[in-house]
Formats: sequence, structure tokens, C-alpha cells
Amino acid sequence: MARVLTRVELIEQSINKKFRKEIWNGFITAVKNYRLIAAGDTVAVCISGGKDSMLLAVLLRMLQRHSDVPFELKYIVMDPGYSDENRRKIEENLEILGLEAHIFKSGIFEIANNVGGSPCYLCARMRRGHLYAEAKALGCNKIALGHHLSDVIETTLMGMMYGSQIQGMLPRLKSTNFEGMELIRPLYCVKEESILRWMNYNELSFIRCACKFTEKSTCDDGNSKRLETKNLIKSLKEVNPDIEQNLFNSIHRCNVDTMVGYKQDGVEHSFLERFEEF
Repeated sequence: MARVLTRVELIEQSINKKFRKEIWNGFITAVKNYRLIAAGDTVAVCISGGKDSMLLAVLLRMLQRHSDVPFELKYIVMDPGYSDENRRKIEENLEILGLEAHIFKSGIFEIANNVGGSPCYLCARMRRGHLYAEAKALGCNKIALGHHLSDVIETTLMGMMYGSQIQGMLPRLKSTNFEGMELIRPLYCVKEESILRWMNYNELSFIRCACKFTEKSTCDDGNSKRLETKNLIKSLKEVNPDIEQNLFNSIHRCNVDTMVGYKQDGVEHSFLERFEEF
């Protein structure tokens, strides 16, 4: 008689089989193409409690088990001031997914919520700093975050429409404040809709934005610029189903020769610099 698979095994099996093309293959593509993991790395997998970081943790565990490149993983969860309900939900999902994580506290929500206005930018910067510091203390040289392909193109479009600049989101970058530390984004080539399908297929539920302003609803409220951008992409996909992938491909094929202005290493340049050379 065949052995009955555990829920953790069934969840991983769904990635290997049903979602292999849209999740596993995209994950491996990012790891290989952007050289995100090297032999001897110790990677802190930063789990926020949302669907993206939870999936990322499972994927990296699967990769570690089968990879020819030896590397270590440490799963870390920063509690910035979660409600008891959200903290319990995260702990329950860690157990469901078979993950043993190091949970540490910070007072980020309390600080960010007292600055006035929108605290999101400050909260994000503080989170990153705390994660780097904790990861380094645990002996890690990299932190892995759960940003996916949809985050990448939404951020790029938001920069153009609301920030008057073309600015992408790199799959890896070196920390400027923590020497020897690097940030990687292994879900860089995985679409959010694929992650949602994986979550629903396995009957999983995760917290969304857990800050004090939104823990009773979601970060993507009606006034969110990101939600506006999501809806714009969704409407464009109704006309052209390839629009999301085309936008993603475009950030890999930037033709600087056609740009009027660009910035490199913090220095602004104009096309006139090249134009006057001829």
C-alpha cells in the first residue's frame, strides 16, 4: 500500500507537478540567470507572513534539498508589532508548511504609526534595516525577500506614472549599510497570479498587510496607487494577454541610446553628451 503523503509533502508536490511550469521553473530561472545563490552562502529567508514570503521559504527549502550547490538557510520572522491574531496566523502557517523560524520582535509599527501622514515608506526602510541586522547576527550573508514579477513591473510603472522616472527593482543588490550583506529576490520571474493559484489550490490562507492601519482589511485599499496600477495592467491584459510578460522583458532590454536622460551611479546624464561627440 502506498504511503499517505503529509500535507507538507502534498504542498511541495503541487509545486513539483501542477505548478512546475509557472512557479518552480520561474524560480529556478531567477536563481540561475541572476546568480542569486553561490556555494557557501547562508541565506536568511525573510518571512513576513504573506503568501509570497511563505512560498519563497518552501521553494528555497526544496532547492537546498536537491541543489548541487551547498548553501544554508535560516528562516526569520520579524514581529514589528503584529496583533495577537496575525501572530498566531503566522505561527500556524509555519507549522502547516513545516518551517522552523527564528522570530524576533521590533517596535517598528509603533514608531512608524506616530510619524504622521503615511508611514509606509519609513516602515519599509526600518524593516529592511532590522532584517539585515538580525540576519548578519545569525551569520548570514544574504537576505531573501518575496518580491515577484508583478511587484517588479508595478513598481516600474508606478515610478513612471507617479514619480516621473523610469526606475526598476533589481533581482539582487548589495547593502550599503551592512558590509558583506546582499539582498536577493528569487521570485523575480514568478507572477503573482501563479502564487495565488498555488495558495488556493492548497487551501492555504495568509495574512496580507498587517500594519495597524490595515490589519482589519488590506494594504491595497481603494486609494492605493499600487492597486490602481494592478487594475491598469489587468485591463491591458484583456486586450493583450502578453502585456505583463512584455513589460517585464522590457526592463531587460533598455536601449539607453534612445533615452533623453538617464542616471548612472547617482550622476545625471543627457543624450547631448553623446550627441556632441559626433
